[in-house]
Amino acid sequence: MMEKNRSVLIIYTGGTIGMVNDPVSGTLVPIDFRHISDQVPELRRFGFSLETVTFDPVIDSSEVVPDTWVRIARTIEENYERFDGFVVLHGTDTMAYSASALSFMLQGLEKPVIFTGAQLPIGVLRTDGKENLITSIEIAAERVDGLPVVPEVCIYFENKLLRGNRTIKYSAEHFNAFVSPNLPPLAEAGLQIRYNRNIIRYPTVRRPLVVSPRFETGVAVLRLFPGIMREVIHSVLETPGVRGLVLETYGTGNAPTAGWFLGELRSFINRGGIVLNVTQCQAGSVEMGLYETSAGLISAGLISGRDITIEAAVTKMMILLGSGLPAEKLSALLARPLCGEMS
Repeated sequence: MMEKNRSVLIIYTGGTIGMVNDPVSGTLVPIDFRHISDQVPELRRFGFSLETVTFDPVIDSSEVVPDTWVRIARTIEENYERFDGFVVLHGTDTMAYSASALSFMLQGLEKPVIFTGAQLPIGVLRTDGKENLITSIEIAAERVDGLPVVPEVCIYFENKLLRGNRTIKYSAEHFNAFVSPNLPPLAEAGLQIRYNRNIIRYPTVRRPLVVSPRFETGVAVLRLFPGIMREVIHSVLETPGVRGLVLETYGTGNAPTAGWFLGELRSFINRGGIVLNVTQCQAGSVEMGLYETSAGLISAGLISGRDITIEAAVTKMMILLGSGLPAEKLSALLARPLCGEMS
C-alpha cells in the first residue's frame, strides 16, 4: 500500500528568517509565507503537502511571553490530525525558551515539532534560512514504517537537530547559534541526515495529545557572584508573587555557606517557595553534597536541577507552578526528568 503524501504545517511566529527586502522602502519586511516556494523554490521538489499559518502580527522573539507558547501549542493541537509534522519558524533570541516550554506543554506528543530560524533573513543572498527551513521540513516529514523518526520538540540549526529542552543559544553572530551541552545531537545533516535513534525519545504508551496551557510567571532567576549583597538576595526572595527561584550556583552546585545566605533560602522555602539549584556552567551537572559548600543547600531544602538548562528550568517551573499541584508533588516532578530535559 502506497504511503499517503506527507504533510507539514509551517507556523511562522516571526523572526529574522521570514524577512525580505521591500523594493519600495528598502527595509526588511515579513514575507507572505503562503508563497514561500517563491523564495525557496527547492521546496517544490519535495512533493510534500505544505501549508502555512502566520501570526498576525508577527512577534519579535524578544517580545515572546507564555501566551505566545499557548498560541503555538493550540495551533499544533488544532491541526494535529491533519499533518505528519510541524515546523515552527521563530526568532533565535528566545527560541530555546519556546522549544523548552512546548516540550512540557505538548503531553502525549507523537509527531515532530521542529523549531528553526535564521541569523540572516531568507531574502538575503547568504542566508542560512533556506537550508534550515528545507532540512527542518524534511525531518518533520521523515517516517520509517509509517511512524515519525523524531516525535519530539526539537531545534534544527546549522546541520544539527537538538532536543529543544536541552538547547541554549550561545552565539549571536555565527550560523551555528545553538548548542546542546549535555546531550549529543538527535541528528546531523551532511550528505545524508543521520539520526541518533538510541537517544531519540519514542512514546511507550500511546495517548492523545493534551496541551497544558497554564503558566505561573512568579519565577525569578538569581545568578550568584562573589560579593553578592544580602539585600539583593533578600529583595528577590521577598518580591511579591515570586513562588519559585532558579538559583544559578557555581560548578557542581556550590554556594556560600554564610548563615545569612542559607537563612534567606530557608525562610523563602518555609513560606512555600521552591528553589531549583542549577549550575552556571554550560556543561556538567549539579551534584549537591559533593563538596561541603553545597551540603548546606541540601539541608535548606533546595532541589537539584542536575544538568538542566536555564531555559528548561524556567519553563518547567512555570508550568508546574501553574498546574495547581501540592508543593510535595511539584517538588518531586521538578527533581526528575519529564520529557528528556535532564539526565
